[in-house]
Amino acid sequence: MTHPGDSAALIRPTTGSPTTGSHGRPPRPQLTRLALAGLTAALLTAASAAEPDDPAEPDAAATAIDSTADRHPDLRRLSPTEEVWIDREREEVVVGGRVALDDGLLEFFACPTGTKEHESVVAVAASARLVHAALLAVGLEPGKPVSFDPEYRPATGPRIRVTMRWTDADGAVQEADARSWIRNTRTGKALETDWVFAGSAFWTDPADGREYYQADGGDLVCVSNFPTATLDLPIESSQSNEALLFEVFKERVPKRETPVEMILSAAE
Repeated sequence: MTHPGDSAALIRPTTGSPTTGSHGRPPRPQLTRLALAGLTAALLTAASAAEPDDPAEPDAAATAIDSTADRHPDLRRLSPTEEVWIDREREEVVVGGRVALDDGLLEFFACPTGTKEHESVVAVAASARLVHAALLAVGLEPGKPVSFDPEYRPATGPRIRVTMRWTDADGAVQEADARSWIRNTRTGKALETDWVFAGSAFWTDPADGREYYQADGGDLVCVSNFPTATLDLPIESSQSNEALLFEVFKERVPKRETPVEMILSAAE
């Protein structure tokens, strides 16, 4: 099984040419369908263990990272190098990150660090593949991504609540519905629609027939519709620059580089 933090050998483009990813960017690490299934099975086994730290003797590097950077020792951390935790009791996924954009038009709400930060409110310190596996580990099953041919069909899947947590300038912990950080450019109001766990898609390399998880290119939590989205909106939202429907609700978003946590759970 491929380790969540060791996927350099799986680098391939998400869409577009074999040498560039979507929007002409360099390709990002991807995950095969088989590796994702294996990763999820391992996470489910680990998450059900009575004592999280019992099963295996961690290596020295993992121990050093966990002992200095693990903010949630009471939760199951899924990788020593990525900030993803699962809370089985509350059926929540916690993902660490930072504010990447506090003003401007949006195509995404959250992307992995180093991908589409110039059009995302949040950059997370995690791969989309690991977030997908974590959602599976807390009992959520993906639906289907958006499709446009022969006609628009919205993304489907379980509705996901996204909550943001951060510490303000006075040292107080704050929480907000992620939708309140996104403003509809036509109405001036905050986003009212829940995301759905669409589950992204797999890209097959015609050269060798191998499959790769597409959302690793940046399409983790989208506000414009993408068939590669892990989480998408079940409403029609154009990705055309001339027709972008959403922007940062800048009066509500903490300043850029503020550390944040994104909490994912089933919406009631």
